[in-house]
Amino acid sequence: MVDEPLDPPQPTPAAAAPPAPLLRPRREAFEHGLLPIPKLIFPEGTLAQTLSQLKEKLAPAAAAAGDGRVGAAALAEALQIPPDQAALAIGILAAVLPAEDPTLDAGGGGAGADLRDVLLFLYIQSYKRLVPRPHKDSPAVADVWPSTSAFDGYLSALSPIQLVRSNSRRFIPSQADEEIHQLSYLQKHMANILTLLADSVEGEGDDSLVLTMETFEHLGFLVHFSEGTSLSQNIVSSLEFYTEKSTAKEGSQQIASDLDVTMADANTSHPRNSTPTVANPAFHRNSTFVEGFSKTSVVKHASDVKGNSVKVLNCHDSVIYILAPVKYATVYGCSDTTVVLGAVGKVIKVEHCERVHIIAAAKRICIANCRECIFYLGVNHQPLIVGDNHKLHIAPFNTYYPRLGEHLTQVGVDPSTNKWDQPFVLGVVDPHDSLSHPAGVSDVQAESATCVDPDLFTNFLIPNWFEDEVQEPTKCNPFPLPEIYQASQSKKQAVLEDSKKTIRELQLDENRKKELASALHSQFKDWLYATGNIRQLYCLQGD
Repeated sequence: MVDEPLDPPQPTPAAAAPPAPLLRPRREAFEHGLLPIPKLIFPEGTLAQTLSQLKEKLAPAAAAAGDGRVGAAALAEALQIPPDQAALAIGILAAVLPAEDPTLDAGGGGAGADLRDVLLFLYIQSYKRLVPRPHKDSPAVADVWPSTSAFDGYLSALSPIQLVRSNSRRFIPSQADEEIHQLSYLQKHMANILTLLADSVEGEGDDSLVLTMETFEHLGFLVHFSEGTSLSQNIVSSLEFYTEKSTAKEGSQQIASDLDVTMADANTSHPRNSTPTVANPAFHRNSTFVEGFSKTSVVKHASDVKGNSVKVLNCHDSVIYILAPVKYATVYGCSDTTVVLGAVGKVIKVEHCERVHIIAAAKRICIANCRECIFYLGVNHQPLIVGDNHKLHIAPFNTYYPRLGEHLTQVGVDPSTNKWDQPFVLGVVDPHDSLSHPAGVSDVQAESATCVDPDLFTNFLIPNWFEDEVQEPTKCNPFPLPEIYQASQSKKQAVLEDSKKTIRELQLDENRKKELASALHSQFKDWLYATGNIRQLYCLQGD
């Protein structure tokens, strides 16, 4: 007789339920889409009503266009702002749209943007950023970030905002904190946003509003989300999930900003172009971070860059090479550093930097709250300068590397158009920074930038790490130099050739040659240390 089992067979456990689809805010809209133009920012109490009235004003222009688009002229009239500010607003909107808009990209602000995108863009102008928080390890940070600045005493006497910006112990909030803050904003305002986008049909009241699928898809400007779950439920679930994850990370030794809280990626049926970490599938590397480097050189090629954006944060006395095509780039909190950004197809933002050299090829760049920095630019649109800046200098783009031409083509940057010397200057105060401002300060215009003297302009040499692997390498600066800068370069080259010829013609014995070589070497070494170029020389020697 066969023994009966002592315990009845256990039922096979049901398959684990798939993770709930979670929302992820589109950071690009919040990080690169906010403009400090007062007339674009409406009081929160009347925000929905004001934008509904604006929609009614712009609707005839959109209907007359035949494709629902609103141009800069119509926007300027409706908002009572200068035409150049309206064109800037539409240009920035184009730069942060989730998908390419060939008509808008080709035609600029005059071509017009979809009215629904314009309304969403104007709505988020009411967003307030998180205030930078103190770093957890201030003593360690003090070793690389100077505790005082030549501007600190002056700025501290002006206003709280300048005091905060001169406080070198404050750092950019973590990616998790930012996404939770952005998602909370969307949770608070989503009902009003949906009502604003909806169209009226016959009848009266909210029951007569209809949101078509085409209009619903425009919410992709603000969020990534999955189908099958109500939007409000998605938001609540996402907030609970990521608040828990953010709390759990507080005790972690891993750098917070290096873990990207990618809300939509928690749903494995909707993969993104990001690389998951081992710890949790909901944490994905959506951006490439170069953070906290001091007294060193860092190189990132295309194969090293994950996602469509790169962030260079809190680097000091270093040389950072980003030799890759990306859509967005951020340089924040750096000092005494050279940053090379190879090809950026949308926007670069440089913020809270001191004595930094930025060498960048991009469609757009925004410079905010920087001091004693030099920007060598190849940009298709006017450089935007906002905030509390001091002693900024701008110059034409001054370098190349073998894959630069290929990368420029890939992201759509046109080297034949360079508006490096046409800065667009807005106000000193940023209304999005959650800080109080003294009366009257909001009307003060930011300090503009000065063009580098052509005689002081120099080319920047990037080591040719992988030239042999490129079939058609870029062998010169693809952005043509302005005539005055080219003439200065030619003059310097002629002087150099004359000096070489003079030295060759000198009848020097071996001892005198050695003395001359030693003197030249000593002077050159002193110049390298005085200008900070000694670190670049180390890169060239390591090539």
